[in-house]
Amino acid sequence: MRKITLKVDGMQCGMCESHMNELIRKNYKVKKVKSSHSTGECTIIAEKDIPRMELQHKLAEIGYKLLDMQSEEYKKKGLFW
Repeated sequence: MRKITLKVDGMQCGMCESHMNELIRKNYKVKKVKSSHSTGECTIIAEKDIPRMELQHKLAEIGYKLLDMQSEEYKKKGLFW
């Protein structure tokens, strides 16, 4: 599993967050996506990385600019005995 954090320019409100989440869910197989216009971030949990150039192009189509993209291994939090 991967945790992908995007820094995005152009999100101004809650509706922008919805548009971002919808775009991610529509185009990529993800477990979870959460966007915040106040921080300009979108956090994605997916089984594999998302191609940066492809994502950058898709974001531009709806008026957003990808500023940064970080990917790291994601381990689900929980208790293990």
